[in-house]
Amino acid sequence: MEKLVIAVYLLAVLLVGLAAGKRMQGLQDFALAGRSYGMLVIFATLSASFIGGGFSMGNAEKVFLVGVSNIVALWGFSLKEILVARYIAPKMTHYPGAISVGDIMATHYGQGARLFTGFFSIVLCAGILGAQVGSMGYIFNLFLGVDKVWGILIGCGIVIAYSTIGGMRAVIWTDVMQFVVLAVGIPLTLYFGLQAVGGWQALTTQLPTTHLQLPSEPLALLALLSLFLTFMLGETLVPPYLQRLLIGCSSQAVSRGSLLSGLFSVPFFAITGLIGLVALAMQADLNANLAMPYVIQQTVPPILQGVVAAAIVSIIMSSADSFLNSASIAFSNDIVRPLRRQPLSNQAELRLARAVTLLVGLLSVVFALSIDSVIDILIYAYNFWAPTVLVPLCMGVLGYHVSQRRFIAGAMAGISVAIIWNTLLGGPLNVDGLVLGTLANWLTFISIDRR
Repeated sequence: MEKLVIAVYLLAVLLVGLAAGKRMQGLQDFALAGRSYGMLVIFATLSASFIGGGFSMGNAEKVFLVGVSNIVALWGFSLKEILVARYIAPKMTHYPGAISVGDIMATHYGQGARLFTGFFSIVLCAGILGAQVGSMGYIFNLFLGVDKVWGILIGCGIVIAYSTIGGMRAVIWTDVMQFVVLAVGIPLTLYFGLQAVGGWQALTTQLPTTHLQLPSEPLALLALLSLFLTFMLGETLVPPYLQRLLIGCSSQAVSRGSLLSGLFSVPFFAITGLIGLVALAMQADLNANLAMPYVIQQTVPPILQGVVAAAIVSIIMSSADSFLNSASIAFSNDIVRPLRRQPLSNQAELRLARAVTLLVGLLSVVFALSIDSVIDILIYAYNFWAPTVLVPLCMGVLGYHVSQRRFIAGAMAGISVAIIWNTLLGGPLNVDGLVLGTLANWLTFISIDRR
């Protein structure tokens, strides 16, 4: 029954995605799907896209290993969502023709910044996409009994198919469908997991006290603060997120949808993390990567296991399709378009975006086969974004004085500090180079003459 439910669900997702992609008109439509969506759709697609394998299975894995401090760290992402809803989302109406981060950067810093942003957008999206695709292998292996490689091929094949044909419209409507499933399935998993271990009081007596407390030592607190800031900064205004800010029918719809997504993520991160604690109480020597699937298999009634397993599949596919779409837009719009002397026709641009979507999807399969920890891959990918693009992007959108000199100097300082701190120095004090790189970018940016 479980396998049948998952198979029917996957077929439904594929059909919905393919149907949504009919009558595609060009790159603008492929990227933003008509800019016609209201608050609830934006809330659903934002939430589904960013609650991926790292923030669900990865969170359960890390809480299994280190405790509730990882939940607190992830709330940095929630705070970021709320801040973006308040200060950034209302300003997206200033860019009526933009379809990517590169378009906005070009408005403030020129075509060179657009090319730079396009390159780092592709690197970031490819890394995060690889993490999600890797998660598919675990899930399909566990719930369908297929080899991890075949699981990756099946799951990613479906995502590639509807993302290539349907673009953003297919991504949005499959996201809405996937959001409904995950919003029901994941809380059910925690409920049945707690019932299996005897309730909350019984759970706390079976766990190490360190897993239920925040660290008290200064260095450990510093590491927690660093991780909080990493999740706060790492995905701020990354390409798929910014695209969601551009698809709304009004600035009010975008702001409210973003705020709802941020508020929703607070209890959701707590739920996925607590599932990791349930897994620890049930089987202390379990492979941490399988904490959430294990709880589903062991505690959820058979009649509901298919629904909950479909929720896990939804979490991963909804994030993968978003980053796949954004990688193709970054290449087509921010790399190819500014480098061509003669612009492509609408249909030629659409064919290029679809071809790149297919190619990036296939490359992500290769990358995913080498993944160990999903959430560690996410943190690594973040280092290609926040220290380079985030500061000048925010400064431009918020209306501060900007210049090409500030952009170049800040980006060079940011990426240099991040690489030196993480690679040459080995990340002293458990502080991630992303945080220091972003700080270095901002300090350099504001100190450079704005001419």
